[in-house]
Amino acid sequence: MKNVLVIGAGRFGRYTIRKLHELGHQVVAVDRNEERIARILPLVSDGQIGDSTDQDFMSSLGIRDFDLCIVAIGDDFLASLETTFLLDELGAKKIVSRATTGSQEKFLLRNGAEAVVYPERQLGTWTAIRYSSDHITDYIELTDGYSIFEIGVPAHWDDMKIGELNVRRKWKLNILGVREGKMNMNVTNETVLHAGQQMLVLGRYEDLRRIFFRQ
Repeated sequence: MKNVLVIGAGRFGRYTIRKLHELGHQVVAVDRNEERIARILPLVSDGQIGDSTDQDFMSSLGIRDFDLCIVAIGDDFLASLETTFLLDELGAKKIVSRATTGSQEKFLLRNGAEAVVYPERQLGTWTAIRYSSDHITDYIELTDGYSIFEIGVPAHWDDMKIGELNVRRKWKLNILGVREGKMNMNVTNETVLHAGQQMLVLGRYEDLRRIFFRQ
């Protein structure tokens, strides 16, 4: 369990707080808007109404005591930047800030953020890849262009062993698991694939789509 400070209780902040609560973390939320704080009170150990750009107010929160600080402000970049800088100045252990543009990301990283998230861009990318393909059921983006995809076994792989397909050398992909009722992660070269099954595949999107003609 971690102690997490979330600054900004708008839509993105609220969803973040809800998930942190479900995961069992202790959350303190900060927002200028009293109504927003009232909405998330059942999900947090403390809700503070205040200005995150005010040094005295932020100092009163005990920033060094939090394992993670998330700056979820989305409608005021200057406030987001000032908050990120102030958190860093007050000794925050780890700061993750929200951005909507690449230039915002650069400023945030230069002023204390360890990582930057793009909710709209990331969701837009997920939507485009997920729903423009006839085969991809879900995917998780990793780093350096790699993702884990849940994808249907193509018809021309039916009744073939993973070793026979040689997907790592031929397609630069790794099959991590096959759903047989539940996901089986103990796959080997002898595991037989069947059309209609779902499998977890690690690789790059451009390599994955070479297997399929319809996207």
